[in-house]
Amino acid sequence: MADRSGEDRLARYHGKRRFDTTDEPRGEGAGPSEELSFVVQIHDARRMHFDFRLEVDGVLRSWAVPKGPSTDPGDKRLAVPTEDHPLEYREYEGVIASGEYGAGPVIVWDQGTYSPMGAESLAAFAAALDRGHASFRLNGQKLRGAYALTRFRDGKDGSGEAWLLVKKTGSGSTHGVRATPDPRRARSARTDRTLSEVVRDARDEGTRDDEGT
Repeated sequence: MADRSGEDRLARYHGKRRFDTTDEPRGEGAGPSEELSFVVQIHDARRMHFDFRLEVDGVLRSWAVPKGPSTDPGDKRLAVPTEDHPLEYREYEGVIASGEYGAGPVIVWDQGTYSPMGAESLAAFAAALDRGHASFRLNGQKLRGAYALTRFRDGKDGSGEAWLLVKKTGSGSTHGVRATPDPRRARSARTDRTLSEVVRDARDEGTRDDEGT
């Protein structure tokens, strides 16, 4: 497992980015929320995927979910852990510049708060994640109810590690074709934009900047 202690929490995140080029947050401002937050972003990078992030210990623990989270308890969605992200990333929406790690548009598909299940403290919930299984209840604009993350394959230093993200039965459950959104048609929970509209707006902003020089 990767070292998650102290100042190293965002080392991998910083090491993969050039902040003189990318407009992604450095992670120097936001503090912990009054309520634990989560965010689901859609990212059209080299491969289209969803990023599922939970606020844990002052950062966003993150998993790439290729097919996206499902509201159908019968779906078991692969979730591949990625580097911890800063809390400011829960509001990030835009186009990561060409040539940068993860280049491509990002939208905030869902956002909200979550509460751990079966853990007596936040420390116990973080420890449960480190052991490889944790349950939690989402209170988002689109995702609601109980979910679980379970590691089914270990990997050396995080390489090759794989998890499953599964909806539990109960509130927020659905069945069938609407269980997962079409990422290219899905709209942002923050701005109501699609991925293509984010690209268009970034292009228009760049044109205005060029005209102003």
